[in-house]
Amino acid sequence: MAVDSFDLFNASDYDIVAGVDEAGRGALAGPVVAAAVILDPFRPIQGLADSKQLSEAKREALAPIIRERALAWAVGSADVHEIAKLNILQATLLAMWRAVDALKKTPDFVRVDGNQLPKWPYLCEAVIKGDSKVDCISAASIIAKTTRDAIMRDYALRYPEYGFEHHMGYGTAEHLKAIETCGVLPIHRTTFKPFRVEADDE
Repeated sequence: MAVDSFDLFNASDYDIVAGVDEAGRGALAGPVVAAAVILDPFRPIQGLADSKQLSEAKREALAPIIRERALAWAVGSADVHEIAKLNILQATLLAMWRAVDALKKTPDFVRVDGNQLPKWPYLCEAVIKGDSKVDCISAASIIAKTTRDAIMRDYALRYPEYGFEHHMGYGTAEHLKAIETCGVLPIHRTTFKPFRVEADDE
């Protein structure tokens, strides 16, 4: 059951609130990864924030603390084939659904970063800029980002000429040059620009 505003409810009425966020939605390569985190109110974590506003070192330092102190956490993802089949929005919502479904505790309420919600049975709300406003969403943002970064570093070892360890699959000049020089990989999202533009030109 989705609601338009969490203000309709008293947050103290819910003992188990999960925060959900994704990483990699706008990348040209690799999966989209979502995380769900239920924080322990008795084990607060200092420094939580939108993962994009944190340095890599800070994110990597916070991630194991979140995993250790949270009541529950989980990740879900959608690969490039699912992204191509479903579109990136639906693939992102699928990754979020998988993350919450994998939690070892069933949440009473779910707060999702952004303005879209998966179709699921949980009482929930979408929170625009929630990754910078809500601690459990910030924690999910950090887990999603560091998890996806680790995946992209593994791809960097497999495909060293693409520089994935630098751009994490996003459309930087370095990445676009590598695609032009070395070609398209199986992990590239060929339904995205610039691939779609190239296909249209043929």
